[in-house]
Amino acid sequence: MNPMLLNLMAVLPEVVILTAASIILLVDLFLPDNRRHVSYWLTQFALLLALCLTLTTMHIDAVRVFHNLVIDDLIADFLRLFSFIAVSLVLFYSRTYMTERGLFRGETFVLILFALLGMQVLITANSFVTLYLGLELMSLSLYALVAIQRDETAPVEAAMKYFVLGALASGFLLYGMSMIYGATGTLQIDAVTQAVLGRTDNPVLLVLGVVFIVSAIAFKLGAVPYHMWVPDVYQGAPTAVTLLIGSAPKFAAFAMILRLLAGALGGAEGNWQGMLIVLCVLSMTLGHIVAIAQTNLKRMLAYSSIANMGYVLMGFMAGDVTGFSAALFYIVAYVLTTLAGFGVMLLLSRRGFEADQIDDLKGLNQRSPWWAFVMLLVMFSLAGMPPTIGFYGKLLVLQAAINAGYVWLAVVGVLAALIGAFYYLRIVKLMYFDEPVDTSPIESRKDTRVLLSANGLSLLVFGILPQPLMGLCAVALVQSQYY
Repeated sequence: MNPMLLNLMAVLPEVVILTAASIILLVDLFLPDNRRHVSYWLTQFALLLALCLTLTTMHIDAVRVFHNLVIDDLIADFLRLFSFIAVSLVLFYSRTYMTERGLFRGETFVLILFALLGMQVLITANSFVTLYLGLELMSLSLYALVAIQRDETAPVEAAMKYFVLGALASGFLLYGMSMIYGATGTLQIDAVTQAVLGRTDNPVLLVLGVVFIVSAIAFKLGAVPYHMWVPDVYQGAPTAVTLLIGSAPKFAAFAMILRLLAGALGGAEGNWQGMLIVLCVLSMTLGHIVAIAQTNLKRMLAYSSIANMGYVLMGFMAGDVTGFSAALFYIVAYVLTTLAGFGVMLLLSRRGFEADQIDDLKGLNQRSPWWAFVMLLVMFSLAGMPPTIGFYGKLLVLQAAINAGYVWLAVVGVLAALIGAFYYLRIVKLMYFDEPVDTSPIESRKDTRVLLSANGLSLLVFGILPQPLMGLCAVALVQSQYY
């Protein structure tokens, strides 16, 4: 095949997203406020087209293009597909919310597409340069989305905190990459892997680089003690933006960890496994303990996210395909659960009212038994209770830790999950046994109701029949360049 055509085919989904963002940016200039749905459907069409192209061009063998800067392998296609689905669901769930708050406009959709483009670049990165460019494109777009309600104090304050701490993390990442470049003499992930396996002449410089890179990864995941931005951003951002931050970027973060730790630094796992143990234990315990004291639902889910990222790191700590596939399954389970949970919050919100307090869920079963059941599935999944997908997510990462010889860590994970079950089940108690504070009818679009119901039921279906999804995660990782 012609090299130029091969390059284009490997990044065709990214080309579609970039083209769509550019078209929407121009088209939206000429649309009146009552025709903004044109930009919305253009965005959804672009996501569908990118998803179809990813499926069409999917292949088992890894393809390296653009002078080895980009890699198109099975794990990249897998993460792309889930990213497109997650962003599409975010837009469906938040359509009414954004319309009522003046956010249903072209710049919102363009920033979402650029954030998604950054995720795709990060997912397909095969060089430190490409990885950093994708990370910054995603991060800068998310900073702007958090502050998109620029007349409100809370979103602007949250965006400033996110930006300042994000810049610090980017500095960590660049500094770590520069040290690894000094130790290995290359920025290509493949070449760094070979240099590390061949034992570099500068082991001290390599170790320092690993420390800075793991610190940057921990920030992007929101792991303790780099978690300071997570609760403030979750609470301060518009709920639709919080849903976006809590879903699709998790797939990009997984790709970042995989490319850096399993790929570039796979031969130096003895240097980063100890750090992951500390991050894992602190995140699981502190995240669950602090979440108990929260009265704001978004803030509670923020600390829940911190704790859940600790379990993801537990899978990575195993350092083999079993652990990585367990972490991937956990990420998919967590994102599906987050989408459903925040989807119900968006459903309960209305003009002038944010359903972001725990008390807003009181008596939900009396107002709508179905949405109370969906939220019950969400809480059961987050708590890791059968028969939901979250149970198998926790079971797989705990098994990976035990197989790697970290039995004590698995015990800590189980005890932390028991602590987390307290505040998750408290939500269930409020929905089913307390009197409702708000008795207004729950109104929503038909497409939102159908998709959110399917999303909620998927937590149950994949909990009863997890094998197909487990198999996909394992195959995607086994066929990647690292195994």
